[in-house]
Amino acid sequence: MRILFWGTPDFAVPSLKALANDGVEIAGVITQPDRPAGRGRRIKRSPVKEEALALGYEVLAPVRPQGEQFIEQIRKLRPDLSVVVAYGHILKREVLDLPSLGSINVHASLLPQLRGAAPVNWGIIRGHGQTGITVMRMVEAMDAGPIIHQLSEPIFDDDSASELMSRLSELGALALREALEFLVHGNADEREQLENGVSYAPKVDRKTARIDWTLSANEVALFIRGMDATPGAWSELAGMPIKFFRPKLVPELESSQASVQTSFQIPSPGTVVGVDPEQGLVISTSSGVVLVREVQPAGRQRMSALDWINGRGVELGQRFE
Repeated sequence: MRILFWGTPDFAVPSLKALANDGVEIAGVITQPDRPAGRGRRIKRSPVKEEALALGYEVLAPVRPQGEQFIEQIRKLRPDLSVVVAYGHILKREVLDLPSLGSINVHASLLPQLRGAAPVNWGIIRGHGQTGITVMRMVEAMDAGPIIHQLSEPIFDDDSASELMSRLSELGALALREALEFLVHGNADEREQLENGVSYAPKVDRKTARIDWTLSANEVALFIRGMDATPGAWSELAGMPIKFFRPKLVPELESSQASVQTSFQIPSPGTVVGVDPEQGLVISTSSGVVLVREVQPAGRQRMSALDWINGRGVELGQRFE
């Protein structure tokens, strides 16, 4: 079976490696074009492109995966099956149907829950206790095709999106290998998704990632964990954006005058109400407080909240907007 692999970020790399390690014939790899990244805005290859070139595979990086010239390029690769893992573009019917065995996708949720671009982020933000990987047959509707195989994964109380994404990337590789075994041996039990269980996970970006301190402490903590590390949950202090990481609920601080130092009887949401002597910054919400253990001020590296406090980056009584 000749496989045409589609993928772009780190999440897709374990799946590509798994196919290579299994000796699967890779017809070619399609990824997003090289783009500027980082502070210096240097042109950077996608993680999948880096891995594919290291493995010696032919790589295509179209701006858009469409048009007669592109279709002819992939037709010449003679793929039997397309495997899509976080590629980053919606594929049209003529592309999906070009391989003789069609196209399958590795998606980071237990479909039909969390269809869309950011299932890991929203799974945490919405307080799910479990997620997983779905390998599905691709159709034109977003993440709506028949399910071929699923594996589940717990979401732990302190999971960040980046930590959960790392585990799911490895689980995705395993699920893909197992799904391909089913397809090769003709015993794949493809089942339609139940529409009454559908939910969506839209793309996250900087605008989406701004913290609403009027949420409860639990909701704010989930939001910060869900936006880690990209795009990063953020708020403004005196007009300067600050990103927040590694939140922790500390209900005992709500009534402890020794731990919470403030001149406010009822602090407004977003107010700095205390400093935990061992861990970090305590911030009020509409219901309870959140302890934040790491921050990233604009233009600086991610650091412990205490380092930022000791560097006079924030003071008691100041308020994040």
